[in-house]
Amino acid sequence: MVNNPFLYIVDEQSSRSSRLSTVLSFINEPHQILDMAALQARLNNQEPVVVLLGALESQRHADLLLRYPATAFLLLGEPLQPLLQYANAVGLLSEPFSYASLTQLLRDSQQYHRLLPLQHKPHNMAKFDGMVGNSAAMQQVRFLIQQVAKTEANVLVLGPSGTGKEVVARNIHLLSNRARGPFVPINCGAIPAELLESELFGHEKGAFTGAISTRKGRFELAQGGTLFLDEIGDMPLNMQVKLLRVLQERTYERVGGTQPIKADVRIVAATHRDLEQMIAEGSFREDLYYRLNVFPIETPALSHRCDDIPLLISELLQRQEKYSQAKVKFTEYALQSLQLHSWPGNVRELANLLERMVIMYPDQVVDVAELPPKYRHLEIESYVPQYPESLQERDLLNEMFQSADDDEDEADDAGFFAVADGLQDLPDQGLDLKEYLAELEIRFISQALERHEFVVARAAEVLGLRRTTLVEKMRKYNLGKDE
Repeated sequence: MVNNPFLYIVDEQSSRSSRLSTVLSFINEPHQILDMAALQARLNNQEPVVVLLGALESQRHADLLLRYPATAFLLLGEPLQPLLQYANAVGLLSEPFSYASLTQLLRDSQQYHRLLPLQHKPHNMAKFDGMVGNSAAMQQVRFLIQQVAKTEANVLVLGPSGTGKEVVARNIHLLSNRARGPFVPINCGAIPAELLESELFGHEKGAFTGAISTRKGRFELAQGGTLFLDEIGDMPLNMQVKLLRVLQERTYERVGGTQPIKADVRIVAATHRDLEQMIAEGSFREDLYYRLNVFPIETPALSHRCDDIPLLISELLQRQEKYSQAKVKFTEYALQSLQLHSWPGNVRELANLLERMVIMYPDQVVDVAELPPKYRHLEIESYVPQYPESLQERDLLNEMFQSADDDEDEADDAGFFAVADGLQDLPDQGLDLKEYLAELEIRFISQALERHEFVVARAAEVLGLRRTTLVEKMRKYNLGKDE
């Protein structure tokens, strides 16, 4: 990533280029005066530079700007003002050169190179672990991580629960100069207040009841690496004082010990709480806040980056497949419905939903109808299968016979044997099963129609048939109402 592109002055007015060189030297900006041939040789190397372009004998300024669109140009003198129509002509400098305008234009030139399309190389992005998403919010988080990772600055990761604050902390560690050292997390809200000091700094044997041996704390375990203090807002006030002392003096002692230990760790803290509000309420120390909040990074809520949901689903399902040996797919409508959800639990809620879907529909495709009710935000008419009539009849008859076999004592309630003329066993002489079933079907349909005064919809309901199917059977058996 480009931070300070080199400056080249190209101007046939030698006196003006000399005056500009003096000003640049005064503000400690590295630069060089070149002629046109030398400039083109440098530009052909495709190195990021800023060209301060003045008068040229050839007067082919426009050709130069068009030929090198990835280079930022600052124009010298009012006669070149028409060239500002070109996108890479960042600004115009006029004499007398002003410190304020010059520094502003140099900053704009750096910004031109920093945000240049395709400036971010794919191999840089591959270093991130678990940072899924192409939204502007996630690109900003990745940019901030890259900026701070190589420094030793303390980082405070802010954002709602479930937004991946520990993922941010791990990536800061992986991209830092401490990547070969340990990454040690500790949840400050999950450990009782009376045990937190021992967890952080360790204890000596006999320091308190139950301390049967010397034990290293998290600071000592993270030596040479990164210590991640999760939920720092839940740390008790008395521990905040001790943590502040360690951050200031970079040394600590184990509980019950007197030997100082150097704290060679990088601190990354995280919280979902509003620490400034806690400071106003007196529940968080202001001096500790400013020690931790050297470089804040805000993790966005999932509802603010809904476009990333398909990518997140793909990533989370790949992780779950390693453990469940099953997978699930979503229709386009299902994905759209999930993107309309508010996600109060953020990425953690999404991961839980996906695990549930894998359990419910392993190796299947999930549509809106299969999602839990609160995730259905689209009114989509779901496909309802219609089966051939032969299958419906077979299912109905199987159900009747099965019901009779399972509960013969309730035969009177079912009415089955009465309708079948008491026939329960196959006669010795045999029977025409097709004719017998047709007769049985006619009797059931007739009874249902008579019982409900030939209201076809009601009769179809008690028979478990679709209305259109019952109408076809009535026509087949000529079962219309007698006039």
